[in-house]
Amino acid sequence: MISEQTLDALKSIGLNLYERKLYSALLARGTSTAGELSEMATVPRSRSYDVLESLADKGFVVVQHSKPLRYVAIAPAEAMDRAKNRLKEKMDVGAERINQFKTSPALDELAQLYSTGVDLVDSADLSGALKGRYALHQQMETMLKSATKSVDIITTETGLKELYTQHSGLIQSAVDKGVKVRIAAPVTDENREAAKALGSTVEVKELPLGVEHIPAGRMIVTDDSEVVMALTDDKETHSSQDVSFWTSSDHFSEKFAKPMFNLVWKNV
Repeated sequence: MISEQTLDALKSIGLNLYERKLYSALLARGTSTAGELSEMATVPRSRSYDVLESLADKGFVVVQHSKPLRYVAIAPAEAMDRAKNRLKEKMDVGAERINQFKTSPALDELAQLYSTGVDLVDSADLSGALKGRYALHQQMETMLKSATKSVDIITTETGLKELYTQHSGLIQSAVDKGVKVRIAAPVTDENREAAKALGSTVEVKELPLGVEHIPAGRMIVTDDSEVVMALTDDKETHSSQDVSFWTSSDHFSEKFAKPMFNLVWKNV
């Protein structure tokens, strides 16, 4: 009834399997009941009502309050606009709630709990895996914001571009606070503009490509106390499958990560 490519496209905008099946079936009918659609789309009838309600909430269908309930398909282009507007509304509401929470006594209470908990944990235990490049960049953002003395980064050709597009503002803020920032990365035609822009603010050293004794990877060390190290090749790995290791172990940072960075920095 509908191609796998189109179903995948609907998945990419947030529709689950049952939502995709029922919406496509309803498009083919224009208007229908939950029972008819569940048969067409091979979706359990017991689930079809909830799923159609979810589609209505997202802006893909309209509910006719008749007996039995009937559902009307929204034209795809209009449905996309409605879905986008509803997402924006939800984001605005969510952002406002977060802003209110940040200025409430509840945040202070949680911060106190966190401080108490961290004091009881060995720094070597404060570590974990980060799945996906988004999680990697979120952790980098946190580290750049909290850095007070130094930020040392080894990265790749692609990593340098992402560093500029996603974190240049935070890097500038760190420099303005007196933080020493050093970046080592390959510089090619693909990222030369990013290297030039970052180099106007911080120290950037070019890493030669394909040299055996020069590391090729991504790592950030802040204040000699916190490290994120990517475990995958960003050229060969989809961003959603990127895996990184994070730790705030003083021993790992001071005795391994920082010396490794300095070794690279002094020998290129």
